[in-house]
Amino acid sequence: MANQTVTNFLTLPVELVYRIMDHQSDFTIICSMKNTLTTLDLEHHHIGSVRAKALGVALQQNTTLITLHLGDNRIGDRGAQSLSRALHQNTTLITLHLTKTEIGDLGAQSLGDALKHNTTLTTLHLEDNHIGDIGAQSLGSTLKHNTTLIALHLAKNKIGDLGAQSLGDGLRHNATLTTLSLKYNSNKGIRSQSLLDTLKNSGLFNTSDLEYNGIGDIGAQSLGVALQYNTTLTTLDLESNSIGDVGAQSLGDGLQHNTRLITVHLAKNKIGDVGAQSLGVALQYNTALTRLDLCGGEIGDVGAKALGSALQHNRTLIELDLNRNKIGDVGAQSLGSGLQYNTVAFIVSLSIPCL
Repeated sequence: MANQTVTNFLTLPVELVYRIMDHQSDFTIICSMKNTLTTLDLEHHHIGSVRAKALGVALQQNTTLITLHLGDNRIGDRGAQSLSRALHQNTTLITLHLTKTEIGDLGAQSLGDALKHNTTLTTLHLEDNHIGDIGAQSLGSTLKHNTTLIALHLAKNKIGDLGAQSLGDGLRHNATLTTLSLKYNSNKGIRSQSLLDTLKNSGLFNTSDLEYNGIGDIGAQSLGVALQYNTTLTTLDLESNSIGDVGAQSLGDGLQHNTRLITVHLAKNKIGDVGAQSLGVALQYNTALTRLDLCGGEIGDVGAKALGSALQHNRTLIELDLNRNKIGDVGAQSLGSGLQYNTVAFIVSLSIPCL
């Protein structure tokens, strides 16, 4: 025994390390490296509620793990409940990925309750799950109490107006969340006044991803009013929201007064010449916007002429996307004339399809 050689795990060939770890449970990996492991990626690992429970127990004891990827597993509500119990005690985890893990309202409620007590998690990914209004209501309630969460990703769930209203109510009492993603949620349209009003009153909110939510002209009108008062939002994504000229006019009014917004995505809406004219007027006064995406709209030569005129005055816009509209030679000529006076704007090709 005196001559026994002890081999350090870190000195082993990487191929051998992988072979060893392939035969260990998730629980064993976390526990055996609880003093060194900072990032663990267990996506696509066939983790169900039972293995999630074991992970939850391990997380309660772990003091070094910062990032945990559990996406594309069948964790479900029961597994989420186990992980939630761990979050009550864990004081190191910062980022948790639970995308596409079959979590519904019950799981979201458990996570919401845990976040009322957790003081370290800053980013939570819950995209592509089965969370509806009930789960969103719980998360909204959490936002009133949580003081550390910075980014909450809820894209591709089943959240409607009631859930959005709760999230809006929560955000009005929250001073830390800066990013909220709700894209691809309600087919009926998220038009919650509470959520939209939050953009007017929030002190830190800087990124709002609301694409594919059927907001329409009514929602866009509320957003336009909010933009006149908001001083923190830098990115607004409203792609594919059935916004027409009426909504675009309101957004244009908001942009005339807004001094913070840098990027606005309005691709794949129903904005035509009248809406483009309003946005063109806004660009003559706006001094902050650098990117405006109008791809896949219904803008013709009249709207293009208004935008071309705006480019003669605007000195901050860097990229204007007008792919797949109805702009002809006359409109293209007007845009070209505008660029003669503008040294920074770049107009994306008028024929390349929108992404």
